[in-house]
Amino acid sequence: MLLNGIGSHLLFVACVALATFVQSLTGFAFGLVLLGLVAMLHLAPLAVAANVVTVMVLANAAVIVRTAPGLPRALIVPAFGSSLIGVGLGACLLAWMSDHAIGVLRLALGLAILACSLLLVLRTQVREQLSSAPSFAFFGVLSGIMGGVFASAGPPMVFHLYRQPLDRVVVRDTLVLLFAVNAVLRLVIVLAQGRFDHASLALSLEALPVVLGVTWLARRHPPQWSPLTVRRIVFLLLLVAGGSLVAPALSPT
Repeated sequence: MLLNGIGSHLLFVACVALATFVQSLTGFAFGLVLLGLVAMLHLAPLAVAANVVTVMVLANAAVIVRTAPGLPRALIVPAFGSSLIGVGLGACLLAWMSDHAIGVLRLALGLAILACSLLLVLRTQVREQLSSAPSFAFFGVLSGIMGGVFASAGPPMVFHLYRQPLDRVVVRDTLVLLFAVNAVLRLVIVLAQGRFDHASLALSLEALPVVLGVTWLARRHPPQWSPLTVRRIVFLLLLVAGGSLVAPALSPT
């Protein structure tokens, strides 16, 4: 199904606005929230929605990233290098599942969203020392695979970086740049595969002003909510979206 009528387009715009608002509150989860809502409401194919997320990630990075993050070079290389390998694997996996296993794709998305929701309620303890380079490579490839399949590379690397003894600005800039690098490669791959179609372009153009507008409003007038309230609201949203995808896949037919 693909956005028929004004009502469907308004619903899609509302999903984009909500996902952008969640991103402004948490610093991640835009892609998974948008994909989850689009899949739950059957607004567009997941592959098309993932293409839209890819373009929005690049737009977001263009606004935020001004300088290279302060992560040590010895950790940037394994994290970014392994994530690019993961993106290639994930994009190929998405192409196959879109054609042969759409039910498995929806289940995988639901499980990824549920895992992301758990990250919001788990209390992570900051390490005293930086983790090893192999650990950054491991979480990098996991993020890359998620980025290739769902255009949402966040959860694995978000979890790993926020456990490091690093300034939060360094963490944010590293994540945004990592997502952008992954998005560039993913966009090149889907263009080469001929899977960035007219619908992907049209919905990206439709979503772009919404993303920019909501981001600006959220920064200018941030909600006066406690971090705990924010986590609970986003947790419930992700739980509903993820559960709505997992439950049908697991229920007996």
